[in-house]
Formats: sequence, C-alpha cells, structure tokens
Amino acid sequence: MHMIWIWSLVLFLSVYHTALSDYLLMNPEFYQLDGYSWESEEFRRMELGEYLSEQTQMDYDCLATLMITHDYDLTHLKKEDLKGWTQQKTSISRKKGIEYQKLKQAYQMVFQDISCFPIPVSSRPSEETDSRFVSYQNDFFTPRTYGGERQHEGCDISGNGAPRGFYPVLSMTGGTVEQVGWLEKGGWRIGIRAPSGAYFYYAHLYSYAEDWKIGETVEPGRLLGYMGDSGYGIQEGTVGNFEVHLHLGIYLKTDHYQELSINPYWVLRYSQQFIRRASY
Repeated sequence: MHMIWIWSLVLFLSVYHTALSDYLLMNPEFYQLDGYSWESEEFRRMELGEYLSEQTQMDYDCLATLMITHDYDLTHLKKEDLKGWTQQKTSISRKKGIEYQKLKQAYQMVFQDISCFPIPVSSRPSEETDSRFVSYQNDFFTPRTYGGERQHEGCDISGNGAPRGFYPVLSMTGGTVEQVGWLEKGGWRIGIRAPSGAYFYYAHLYSYAEDWKIGETVEPGRLLGYMGDSGYGIQEGTVGNFEVHLHLGIYLKTDHYQELSINPYWVLRYSQQFIRRASY
C-alpha cells in the first residue's frame, strides 16, 4: 500500500510539471517568448554566465532553451542546471516553434563567427607587458554625457596605462568592412559585418593597420589597427579626451531596428578562449 502511494505521488508530480510547463509556455504573463524577444532588453544584456562562456562548442539549442527558462540570465547557472533542457526544448518548440527558432538564430548570429579575442597577448612577455594586459568590465548601459545624456552601448577594453598605439586590435570574426573612418564620438573606427549577420564595431583607434576599403574582406584575427584614445571631437584626429581603450560594439539588424546594440561583455568572456599571441 505504501509503495502504491509513493508511485501515485510520483505520477502526479510528473503530470503536474508537464501541465505547468505547458501553461507557462501558453501564458504570456508568466512566460514571455514571441517573435520579437530578440529585441528585448533581457536578450540584449546577453547574460551568458561563466559555465557557458567556457564552452568551446556552443550548443545553440541548449543556449536558447536555458535563456528562455532562466529569464535570460545564466550568470548563476551550474552544470547540474542543464538536466532536462532537451525536454524543455521539445515542449517550447511544440508550442512556440517559430518564435523559438528566431531566438536561437539570434544567438547564432552573435556567437557563431567568433574565433578571436580582439587583443592578443604579447609573445615577448616581461614584467612590464604582463602588467599591462587589458581588462574590461560589464559597463553596458552605463551613463555617458558627451553629445547629451545617453547610455553606453558597448564594452570598453582598457589599455591599463599603456600608451596609444601599443596594443594591436584584431578582428574577432571574419567578414566584410562595412564602415571605416572618423566619427565624432567613435574617433577612428572600423566596422566588420560577420558572415552570420552581426556587426562588430571597433572604435577610438590610434591608427589603422592598412588603408581599409569598404567592401574589403577580412579573416578572423586580421590586424585592424591599434588601440588609442581618438574621438569626442568634430575635428579629425582629436585625442586625449579619455584614457586609452578600445570600445567594442556589437549590433544586430532586427525586425524593427537597423542597428540594435547588444552587450559585448559576455561575448568577450566567451572569446577569451581564443586569445592569440603577437609580437609587440
């Protein structure tokens, strides 16, 4: 009799869990997933977390499913939290297949082409160069005031005291040069459209590695230029208005936006496994 009661309880809990999952998937008050979820602030924050950022082979079904079921924040995710994600993916796909595929493709657009961290490690290590390797923080959406009150739509990689022109800047992806030249806020910048569709924007350069032309093809790890402090000036060549750093922006073309920024911080954390070496 005791065993019958236990198995009845297990069966009830299983049915309840399935029913609750289906209810949440169909009830937008509790389970937000639609065709425009990739334009939401939650998606744009790209909270990948430590565990997934260390994966050399990104499983985009797993990533999309976990983001949906963890409110787009995987910063506290542990390996054991992955249990059952395939069943969750099946349930989501059954109820909202088109919306799910759209979100999954958005994550692929961001991560699929990345095979290089934008700043290489020096192949001539010394006490000085080791102490000067770059650092960065999660400063997406923090306030900026130049040109009016606005939000920071990128991630700043600090040169840690090294002079302008010291650090090489590499392309994180292959792709096509879409923009190059001077911008008042961005200084000397270059924008690369990756094959999957994301636009990678490298700003405040000291100089370019070569005379880039719009439409030119680049490979992952190609030297684009050198880190600097150009910008915040209408006059071309303005420098010195802030510390030397690389501003990295990542933008997606969505249903309603030509350029929708996403947070590069966790994208950079993911790309750290692809750091290259260079002689400088």
